[in-house]
Amino acid sequence: MSRAFVKEPDGDAVQDDTPDIPISPHPNYVTATGLRQLEQQRDDLVAERAALKAGPDPVAVKLALFPVERRLRYILARLDSAILKCPVQTETVAVGHAVLVADDAGEEQRYWIVGEDEADIKAYKVSWVSPLARALIDREVGDLVKWRRPAGDRELEILEISLPGGA
Repeated sequence: MSRAFVKEPDGDAVQDDTPDIPISPHPNYVTATGLRQLEQQRDDLVAERAALKAGPDPVAVKLALFPVERRLRYILARLDSAILKCPVQTETVAVGHAVLVADDAGEEQRYWIVGEDEADIKAYKVSWVSPLARALIDREVGDLVKWRRPAGDRELEILEISLPGGA
């Protein structure tokens, strides 16, 4: 068969058919900490890309660059669309606030409402688009909120709204 009818790269040409990382359709709210994390990830990826480009094998370099450049495109898009939320002490919960809640058994837990890229449930940082954050945002101390979860709804009382540094 003639090479004209074969869709394979020639020689050192390498193709990456992996799709880009999906971008959330929601506004990209970030806290100051989240913005610094995105900037640090960008800087790390730029440095990693430069180090990889110095490699001796062009095919290996291209293969190694694909995931780094994919992640870098994602981070750059997130930085470009970032909407910085600098919370102030208010009566109502907003992105960037730490919120102390108690469940119906009296067990207390503090959550920090953050941007999507910053969420880390192990650190009790919940994305502002999560069901928990959605239940808390725009509510006040003393309010009872229903946290709708796949494991069953829970009722939480808001005990305190604070800035993260005071948490």
